[in-house]
Amino acid sequence: MRKLFLILSLFLSMAGMARADEGMWLIQCLDKALEKNMKERGLKLGAKEIYNEEAGGLSDAIVSLGFYCSGSMISEDGLLITNHHCAYSDVAALSTPEHNYLEEGFWALNRSQEIRIPGLQFYFLRKVVDVTDEVEALKEELKAAGKPFGSRKISAIMEERYAKSSGMEAGLASMWAGTNYYMCLYEAYDDVRLVASPPVQVAAFGGDEDNWEWPQHKGDFALYRIYSDGQPLHPRRHLQISQKGYQEGDFAMVIGYPGRTQRYASAAEIQQSIYAERPHEVRLQNKQMSILRKWMDADPAVRMKYADHFFSLSNVAELDEGEAACVKRFDVVNHRRAFEAGMAAASASDAALLKRLDSIYTAISATEVQKVFFRQTLVRSSLAMRTLIRMGSAKTPKAREDLMARALEEQDPRVEKELLAFCVEEFYSNMNPRYYKPIHKELLEKFGADYAAMADWLWEHSAFGPGGIPADMNKDPLYRFSRELGILDFNADEPASARDLPSLRGEYVRAKYRYLAAKGVPQYPDANSTMRLSYGRVLPLQPWDGVYTHWQSTARGLREKHNPDNYDFRYPGLWEWYLPPADFPVNFLTDNDITGGNSGSPVLNARGELIGLAFDGNKESLAGNYESVPGYNMCVCVDIRYVLWIIRWLGRQEYILEELGV
Repeated sequence: MRKLFLILSLFLSMAGMARADEGMWLIQCLDKALEKNMKERGLKLGAKEIYNEEAGGLSDAIVSLGFYCSGSMISEDGLLITNHHCAYSDVAALSTPEHNYLEEGFWALNRSQEIRIPGLQFYFLRKVVDVTDEVEALKEELKAAGKPFGSRKISAIMEERYAKSSGMEAGLASMWAGTNYYMCLYEAYDDVRLVASPPVQVAAFGGDEDNWEWPQHKGDFALYRIYSDGQPLHPRRHLQISQKGYQEGDFAMVIGYPGRTQRYASAAEIQQSIYAERPHEVRLQNKQMSILRKWMDADPAVRMKYADHFFSLSNVAELDEGEAACVKRFDVVNHRRAFEAGMAAASASDAALLKRLDSIYTAISATEVQKVFFRQTLVRSSLAMRTLIRMGSAKTPKAREDLMARALEEQDPRVEKELLAFCVEEFYSNMNPRYYKPIHKELLEKFGADYAAMADWLWEHSAFGPGGIPADMNKDPLYRFSRELGILDFNADEPASARDLPSLRGEYVRAKYRYLAAKGVPQYPDANSTMRLSYGRVLPLQPWDGVYTHWQSTARGLREKHNPDNYDFRYPGLWEWYLPPADFPVNFLTDNDITGGNSGSPVLNARGELIGLAFDGNKESLAGNYESVPGYNMCVCVDIRYVLWIIRWLGRQEYILEELGV
């Protein structure tokens, strides 16, 4: 019976890992087996045509946008395409009441109208070096000399060494918690100019309601141009655009820079995050969003000020909520525990490791929940409190004045005061009194449970009130309210064993890697903003029993969803006159394995031609941070033909179409 249980456990836990099409594979590690799998799915290229340090490959056209999004070169004159939501902050920063480029769109009608975006850096991967042995030797050298040999120290030394020898930007990447190390060498460019950005009601048609849903009908793209020495960059490689389309079952490949996954997390870690902490995070985030949405819907000026903040918050909130729902729906924790039962049966040391992890997470659970309320009420929810925290760290009175001037321009006191009242009430309603600092006790004694009056008093006596900025920020009660309690107060309240948790997490990752390697299971490391490839097919989705959705959405859906009384489903300006024909393709689905950071990644056909851009996942895929669920993990893409239609009819950028040769 025990043997049967272990066999069943191993089958259940490895089903996702063994699925051929799952994976965010390291671009430099495309071996024969992976190439064979891709060709069986329809790929017409060889692995060396995708990544080749000597002769060049498709990967030379792929760009990291500061390691938060991905993009690709689509012309020999430096034109880059990515998602609109990757450019959202840039467009918001350029917008003014006179020229609200978020609402109106931005279209450079020639190169002289392209706007440089300061602070941006885009990166091309040029070489990857396996430096595992070199890192291990350096650790031993530092250890023998009695010097620090932590990951930050190792990275600093190695990156400086390779940057100096190569003349490029260097980034050390640890895989499987130090099982392997790779040095990634990049060419970086900081002269980046905005070329095109459609109105948000076209780019994000359907807004939050359609986010993570299928079908969607978004024109989620933006164009930049990279310059070098004042001239358009001539990249080593740019992608060819295909307007021939695709059919169900066709091969699809995504290359980009996925940000982070936790597929090597333990069951205990997932249990703590999803079941103990996540319900509180989601409730607090949704309350913040409701306050912002109310004011944004009531006042266009507020919408412009808070659009970027709301966009970021809503994306995180919906992801967090959807992830929790999917982890529960697909029973991820029990799948992981079944896998761990196999690990424990195979190794006494792994069994002891798992027992220790369970014990520590149980011991710290309540304190970690208190940290959620600390972060969501004192750190993240109010922009005004964030401003005060930065002012407290400012070195000069002038720096504090500049921060306040910017806050008064970018924030609305009505919104901030309501967010503050929410913070105050949630703090006192949920924080264990043992963590109260003097300011919290003073306020409670003064106002009792009248949290609205407390928030009003804090605001009026803060730097935002009529008294202005105090000479000493510690005289500002709102600053004290947000700063007297710190994360170290919670850490000090946890058992000494909690200090071992980071190293134990790494030990778990390495143990899981060894266990799967011994069984011959192909593995890819957790995403960490290094270039990856995923492959799959154009496929439909069956999200629930009895529900079937097509693999493509069309302009018919734009007309069906249009609602002039709903901001998210309202066309801008004259767009309704330029809509494509009803059967024109808009978005499509593939089963490529993606995550955050893949936004803007090119979706390529079997010949390596551009057919679309990855911009979202479906709600049923949101357990994918921890586990890829076959049949449910999908990639939502904007069709390149819809992009071209928008460029032509809405942007009137004929010179761009000529440059693209379409």
